[in-house]
Amino acid sequence: MGWRRDSWHLLVSLLLLLGCVFRRDLAQTDDGGKSVYFWETGPWGRCMGSDCGPGGSQSRAVWCAHVEGWTTLHTNCDQSLRPSNQRNCFRVCDWHKDLYDWRLGPWNPCVSVSSRTSGAPRPFTCSGGEEGIQTREVDCALKSDDSPAEDAICEYFETKPRLEQACLIPCPQDCIVSDYSPWTSCSKTCGTGLRNRVRSVLVPPLFGGSICPNLTEFQSCKLGPCAGPEGMYSLRVGAWTPCVLPQTRTARQAKRRKGKGQGSGGAKDLETKELIQKKRTRNRLNRQESSSWDVQVGYQTRDVNCVHRNSSSVPRNLCTPREAPLIIQSCVLPRDCQVGDWSDWSPCSKTCSDSKLPGGWRERRRQVLQFPTGEGTECPTLSEREPCEPQGDAVMPCAIYAWRTTEWSDCRVDLLLGQQDRRRANLTGLCGGGLQTREIYCVQANAELLKYVSDFQEKEKAARPVENSLCGGSVPDRSQLCQLSCPVECQVSPWGAWGPCTFETCDDPSAKKGFKLRRRRITNEPTGGPSNCPHLVEALPCDQPSCYDWQLVGLERCVPVEQKPCGPGRQLARVRCIDSNGKPVDESLCSSTPPPDPVACQVPCSRDCVLSDWTPWATCSQTCSSKTVEGKQMRTRSILAYNAGEGGAMCPNISSLQEVRNCNEHACTVYHWQTGPWGPCTEDPSSASLNATSAGAGFETCSKGLQTRKVMCVRVNVGQVPPKKCPDAPRPSTVRPCQLPCKKDCIMTPFSDWTSCPNTCDAAGNAVKTKQYRKRLVIQAPSNGGQECPEVLEEEKECQPPQTCPGFRWKSHKWRKCQLVPWFLRQDRPGAQENCGPGLQTRAVSCRQLDGMQVDVSECLQLGRTMPALTQRCQLPCQDDCQLSNWSKFSSCSADCVGVRTRKRALIGRSKKKDKCKNTQMYPLSETQYCPCDKYNAQPVGNWSDCILPEGGRAESALGLKVTGDVKECGQGYRYQAMVCYDQDGRLVETARCNSHGYIEEACIIPCPSDCKLSEWSNWSRCSKSCGSGVKVRSKWLREKPYNGGRPCPKLDHVNQAQVYEVVPCQSDCNQYVWVAEPWSVWKVSNVDLKENCGEGVQTRKVRCMLNTIDGPSEAVEDYLCDPEEMPLGARESRLPCPEDCVLNDWGPWTRCSLPCARSKGRIRTAYTLRSPSAGRMCPDTAEEEPCNLNLNCFNYFYNITDWSTCQLSPSAVCGQGIKTRMLDCVRSDGKSVDIKFCEELKLEKKWQMNISCVVECPVNCQLSEWSPWSECSQTCGLDGKMWRQRSVVQASQGDGRPCSSPMVQWKPCPVRPCYRWQYSAWSECRVESVVCGHGTRYRNLTCFVSDGSGGERDSSGQVDEELCSGLELSVDGDKQIRLKEACMLPCPGECYLMEWSDWSSCVSICVKDAGVDFGSVRVRSRAVLAQEPENLQLCPDQVWESQPCTEGECFEYKWQSSFWPNSSRPFIWCQRSDGLNVTGGCLPATPVMDDSTCNPPCFPPTSYCSEAGMCMCEEGYTEMLSTGGFLDQCAPIPVLEIPTAGDKKGDVKTSRAINPTLTTTTQPGRSGRTWYLQPYGPDGKLKIWVYGVAAGAFVLLIFIVSMIYLACKKPKRPERARQQQNNRLKPLTLAYDGDTDM
Repeated sequence: MGWRRDSWHLLVSLLLLLGCVFRRDLAQTDDGGKSVYFWETGPWGRCMGSDCGPGGSQSRAVWCAHVEGWTTLHTNCDQSLRPSNQRNCFRVCDWHKDLYDWRLGPWNPCVSVSSRTSGAPRPFTCSGGEEGIQTREVDCALKSDDSPAEDAICEYFETKPRLEQACLIPCPQDCIVSDYSPWTSCSKTCGTGLRNRVRSVLVPPLFGGSICPNLTEFQSCKLGPCAGPEGMYSLRVGAWTPCVLPQTRTARQAKRRKGKGQGSGGAKDLETKELIQKKRTRNRLNRQESSSWDVQVGYQTRDVNCVHRNSSSVPRNLCTPREAPLIIQSCVLPRDCQVGDWSDWSPCSKTCSDSKLPGGWRERRRQVLQFPTGEGTECPTLSEREPCEPQGDAVMPCAIYAWRTTEWSDCRVDLLLGQQDRRRANLTGLCGGGLQTREIYCVQANAELLKYVSDFQEKEKAARPVENSLCGGSVPDRSQLCQLSCPVECQVSPWGAWGPCTFETCDDPSAKKGFKLRRRRITNEPTGGPSNCPHLVEALPCDQPSCYDWQLVGLERCVPVEQKPCGPGRQLARVRCIDSNGKPVDESLCSSTPPPDPVACQVPCSRDCVLSDWTPWATCSQTCSSKTVEGKQMRTRSILAYNAGEGGAMCPNISSLQEVRNCNEHACTVYHWQTGPWGPCTEDPSSASLNATSAGAGFETCSKGLQTRKVMCVRVNVGQVPPKKCPDAPRPSTVRPCQLPCKKDCIMTPFSDWTSCPNTCDAAGNAVKTKQYRKRLVIQAPSNGGQECPEVLEEEKECQPPQTCPGFRWKSHKWRKCQLVPWFLRQDRPGAQENCGPGLQTRAVSCRQLDGMQVDVSECLQLGRTMPALTQRCQLPCQDDCQLSNWSKFSSCSADCVGVRTRKRALIGRSKKKDKCKNTQMYPLSETQYCPCDKYNAQPVGNWSDCILPEGGRAESALGLKVTGDVKECGQGYRYQAMVCYDQDGRLVETARCNSHGYIEEACIIPCPSDCKLSEWSNWSRCSKSCGSGVKVRSKWLREKPYNGGRPCPKLDHVNQAQVYEVVPCQSDCNQYVWVAEPWSVWKVSNVDLKENCGEGVQTRKVRCMLNTIDGPSEAVEDYLCDPEEMPLGARESRLPCPEDCVLNDWGPWTRCSLPCARSKGRIRTAYTLRSPSAGRMCPDTAEEEPCNLNLNCFNYFYNITDWSTCQLSPSAVCGQGIKTRMLDCVRSDGKSVDIKFCEELKLEKKWQMNISCVVECPVNCQLSEWSPWSECSQTCGLDGKMWRQRSVVQASQGDGRPCSSPMVQWKPCPVRPCYRWQYSAWSECRVESVVCGHGTRYRNLTCFVSDGSGGERDSSGQVDEELCSGLELSVDGDKQIRLKEACMLPCPGECYLMEWSDWSSCVSICVKDAGVDFGSVRVRSRAVLAQEPENLQLCPDQVWESQPCTEGECFEYKWQSSFWPNSSRPFIWCQRSDGLNVTGGCLPATPVMDDSTCNPPCFPPTSYCSEAGMCMCEEGYTEMLSTGGFLDQCAPIPVLEIPTAGDKKGDVKTSRAINPTLTTTTQPGRSGRTWYLQPYGPDGKLKIWVYGVAAGAFVLLIFIVSMIYLACKKPKRPERARQQQNNRLKPLTLAYDGDTDM
C-alpha cells in the first residue's frame, strides 16, 4: 500500500501546481486589459452529407492560442467570442459539373503598375510599353439562368481561373508625317497669291500621342502687278438634288385650279401626248421585264449662282454672261435592293457520321425581291453556308475505305534477274530469291459490309472495287521478295567393298542363285526423299553362296610337332563366324562349314635359315575378272638370317620369297535396279469414297492419290536386262501414295460502278460525247484444273449526253425610247416647244441557259457576273441639231502595213439640207486610218525544261530486244523552252501570231545507268590442307565500275579493291593418300664373311605415296600429297644374325600411351624368337620400353572449329536463303591436324552447331511508278507558268540493287498566254460643264490591258482592244463594283479647299523593334488644305485623315540624321525612317545624337567635342582647323616624329604619322595634361639613349649661342680703316626658327 500513498501525494502536488499555473495565466493581460489569448480556426473540411445539394455540413478545428503562438486550454479564451466549428454547405456531386460553370467577365482596361502603387513615380520615358495589370471578375454561376453560386461548387471540378494578368500599355505614338512636296506654282498670274506645299500623314497619333502638325505650308507670291482689274466673280454650280418623281397629273391640275388656270392649250396637248406615251411604255415594260425591278425615271435639279473671290454669294448678273448650264435632268429613282427571307437550311452535304472525316456544309438562299436601281444600295449576299454534322439517331456511319490486295503471284526468280541483266530473264530452272507481285485496289470496308475474302470459294465475298482516290493511308506493297526453294541434290558416298557370296535371302536358301553385293550410303538427303537418289546397291552373281562363313582373324605362333624345339610345325587359325554383312554371329551358324585347317610352318633350328612371316595379301589388281583380265594379289617375306653352311636348312631362292594368287575371279557383270521418275499423282480409286465424304463435310481437303514409276534391272555398261538378273531384296517400290493438288478456281471482284459521266461542253454550249468505264480484278488465279478467268476485265460504254449544258448568261434586250424630263418641268426653258434634249433610256435584262431558255435571274446572280446596266444617258436631237448615222465598219485592208482603211457615216433627214451640218470640219462624214501594221517578233523566254523522254517509250536491251513492262528511263529525249510573241508595240500576243506552237524543242540525252560488272566465278581452289579442315576460295574480278546511278558493286576485298572473294571450309581425308612400302631388300653385309654370311648390313626398300581407296591403295601419286612425317624409312642398318645366333622377328607396334601424356608413363613394343640360339648364346630382350614424351611419342587430341563460311547458295540461285557451314577438325597437341578418328575414339564432346541458315540479300532495283499526268499550269497566263509531273517510289532499292534514278519531279514551261485584265484609266479633271467652279463630275474609262504576268510596272503601252477582255469578269483588282464616274468639287477662284485623298500609306507596324513588341499595324491617308487667297486663310476647312488596320506591317526605326549645307559649316538635322524616308516625328524628342546643345554651333566634325567653355575642340592627336567664320571646320591629325630605339630593327626609318587619340597611353606619375609622344623613359624606367644625344646637342648649342652672344656684345677694338671698310660690309645675323623640328 506504500506505493499507492506515494502516488496519491504526487497526484495532489501536480494538481496544485496546475492550479497555480492556471491562475497565473488568467492574470496575464496587457496593460490595457486586453487578453493575450485568442481563438484560432483551421480550414473548413470537406462538405459531407447523404444527399447532393445544399443539405450538407462541414466542420473545422477551433482552438485557443497565445499571442506568442503556442496553444492553450479553451478556458483561457473568451467563450462568447468562440467561432463556430460547423456550418451548412452545398455538397457537390459529379453530375453538378453539367449545371455549374465559371462565369468569366471581360478584362478591364490595362492599369499601370505604378499608378496602383502609392507614391511610386511614373517613369519619365517610355520605351516599348509600360507594364500594367488588368483584372476581371470571375464567379461561379448556374448555367441555366446565370444565377450566382458558391465558388466552392465550381472549384470542386476546376481551379478558379485567374483574376488578373499582366498587360502592356503602349507608349504614346505621335503623329508622323512625310516630307513636304515641292512648292506649287503661284495661285495667281498677277497680284499677290499663295504657293502651297503639302505633306501626308504616315502614322496617325495613337495611344495619346501628339496630334498631327499642319499638313500645308503657305507662302505668299507676287509674279507682278496685274495689267487690268482682276476677275472677282465666278459662276458656281451646286450639287444635284436627290432624284424625285414628278407630280401626278391630278395633283398638277388641282394646283393649276388654285393658280386660276395658268398655262396654255398647246402645252396641255403636248403633256397629254407625253402621258399617253409613258403609259404605253410602262405597260410594255411590265410585259417584258421581271417584277424584281421597277425602273422609275424621275428628275433632279441643281442651283447655279454667282460667288465672289471671298466665297460670298452675289447677284447673278455680276458674273460674265455665258451659256447657262443644265439645271434639270432625267434620273433613275434610287431604290434599294430588297431581299426575301432566308430559305431553310439545305441538308448537310455530309450524310453519315464519322468524327475522323471532315465535316460537311449546308447552304441557304434568299431571293431578290427588288433589284437596286439608280444610286440604291447593292444587294447583300444571297447565299451563305456553314459547316455542319449530320444529326439524329438514324444517321448511318460513314463508309470506310480500305486497301485490298489480290493474292501474291508465283515466286519468280527471272523477274529479279531480269532487273539486273535482261539477258538472264529467260533462264529456267532458277531458284533462291525472287519477286512476286500483286495488284491493289480500294474497297468499302465497313463492319456492316462484306468482309474481305478469307476463303476464296465464294465469289460473293469479294468486295466491289471503288476509286483508289477514296483510300488514304499507306499503300500496300505491290511487290515483295520471296524464296523459291532450291532442290537439294542427292549425294552418296563411294562404293564399299564387295561382300561375300550370299543367297538373295538367307531365309530361303533353297534358291541356288548367289550374289556379291556392294553398297554406298546417302550423305546428303535430296529434295523429295531418297527415291531421287541413284542406286545404292550393286550385285555380282556368284557361285556357292552362303549366308554365314568363317572369317580368319589371325594365325597363332608356329608350334613344332612332336614337342621338338625346332623343325616342322603348324599354326592354328583364329577364326570367327560372320554373316553376309560382315557382322560376327554365333559360331553355331557356321557349323555347316568346317573351320580352316591349321597351316603348316617351320620353326628354324639354330643353324637353319630364318624367314620372316608372310605379309598380308596386297590389294587385288582388278575388281572383276574376264577372259582377258584376271585379278591378282601378292604377298612377300624376307630372309632374316642365313643358314650355317652344312648342317642347316638352306634359304630358298628369291622367287620363293613371294606368292601370287588369283582374286576377284567373278565376272565383270554388275547388276543394279534403276528407277524412273515418279509419274503424276492420280486419284486412288480405293479412297474416292472417303474423299467425297470428307469434302462434303465442309472441310477443305484434297484427295489422296497414287504415284507410280518404272523399275528395271540394268547391267552396267550394257543396259536393261531381265529382272531375275538382279536380286529381289533391294528392289525399289514402284508405287507410293501422294496428295492430289487442290483445285483453285478463278476468283474475281465484281465489276466496279461505272465511272461518272462528266458534263463537258464546248465553248458553244454543245455537249461533248464522252465514255464511262468499269473494271474488275482477278483476286485468285486458277490452278490445278480450276475454273478459268473470263477474258473481259474492263468495259466501256458511251455516256448519255446531257440535254442542256450547265451554265447561265445574261441577255440584254434593246434599248427603249429616250425619256426626257416631263414637259411641265422644263417648259420655261428656251426652245421648250421642241421635244428634244438629254434624257434616259432603259432596257430589259433576262437570265438564259446556254441553250437560250429563260430562267430565274437568281441563277445568273450565282455566277458572280456583273448584271448589265438597265439605264443609260441618251440625247434626242433637236430640230437645229445635226443628225448623223452611226459609223460603218472600217473597210478591209488588202495587206498589213500597206494602204489605208476608211469608215463612213451620213447625214439623216433634214440635216442633209442644213448648211451648218455640211461643214465637214465640224461633222466629218468619213475617217481614214492607216492599215494596222501587225508585225510580230518571236523570242525564247525562261529556262530550259528538264529533259523529257517521249511518252510511251519502252526500254531496249543491248541486243535490241524489246523488254515488256520496262518503262524507258534513259536515252534521247527533248527539253523545251517557251516562246513568246510580241507585236510591233512590244505587247504580248498569242504565240500563234508568230506561227509557233509555243515551244522550242532541243534534243537531249538522259545517260543510261551502267551497272557494276564483275567476272564470272573462278574455279574453286584446292583445299588448303591435305588432312583435316581447310578452306577453298573462289573469286570475281571487277570488270567495270558503275556510273550514272547503276547498280553498285558489292563490298570488295579491303586489300585488293577489285576482287570479291568467297571462302568455304573443306575437309580432306587424312587417309586419302597413304605411304606404301615394298618389302625390304636382301641384306647387304658390309664386312662380308663368306663362311658365316652375317654381321652388320643394310636393307633398303621403295616407299611410294599412293591414293587410298575402299579396296586399298590403288595408284601412285606425287609424294607431297602424303604426310612427310608419316613416311616410312627407305633404308635401315642392322646386324644380320650369324648362324647359331638368336633371331627375333621385327618389332611389333608400340603400345599407345595412356592420356594425358606424362613422362611417368611409358609404352612398349615386343618381338618373339624365331630361332633359338645354340648353347652358350643368349637372345636379346623381346620387349622394349620408352617413356611417353608429350609431342614426341605421345599426343593429346582436341576438336578445333573452323570459322563460318560465306553464305552458300544453291548453284541455281543468285540470292535468298543459304547456309553457312563450318567444320570440326581434330588437332594434335603439336598443332597438326590428324584424322577425325583420333578425337572420336576419345569420345570428346561435340557441342557446336555446324550449319546455320543465312540470307544473301537480293539486289532489288528501285521501282518507280508511271509519271503522273501533267498538272494544270501554275499560272493561267504569263511567262512564268510551269507544268509539273511526278512519280513515286513503288519499291525502294534493296541490297546492291540499282538505286532510284532522279528526278522524281519534272517540269516544263506552259505555252505563253497574254494576261488580260480590266484596268481603270486615271480620273479625268473635274468637269463642271460650261462654268468655272462648283460641283462637277470626273470620269474614268475601263480599258483592257495586257501584261506578261511578271508583276512589272503596268503602263499604257499594254492597252489592247476591249474584245480581248470580253471573256473576263468585269472587275478591277478583285473589286466588282465598277465606278466610272464620281462627284467632285472644282474650287472657285480664291477658295480655300481640301485636296483629294492622298494614297494609302504603306502598312506600318506600331512596334519597338529591339524589344519585340507589336501593337498591330495601321495605314493612313489624309487630305491637306490648299489656299489661293491670303485673305481667305481664316475660312479654310480643317485638314482630315483617316486610318484603317492592316496586316503584315513593317516595323521601322527612326533616327536623327545630320549634314552640312553647301558652302557652310552650319549643319542641318532631320529625322529619317529606316527605309530611307525623311519624316517629321518618330525620332526621340531628346536632343539629336549628332548635336551638342552646349556649343553653338554644335560640334559635328569627327574627333571633336564641346569643351566646358562652350567651344568646339579636337581630341588628343588632332589639331583644330577653323573656317573663315572662325568655326571649327575639321580636326587634322598632328604629325609626330618617331625616333626609334636602339633595339628597333627599323631604326633607320623615320615615320611621320598621326596617333589615334582613342588608344590608351601611359601617364607618368605626377604629370597631367597632354601626353608626351616622345617618351624619354624606356619600359625599364631608364632614360633612353636618344635623350643623352639630345642633351649633348643642346649643351653644344647652348655653348654656341653663348659664344655668339659674347662675340656680338663684345666691345670691338678700333680697327684699321681698311678693316673697318671690310667690316662695314657685314650684315647682322638673324636666326628665325619656325618650329620645324628638322631645322
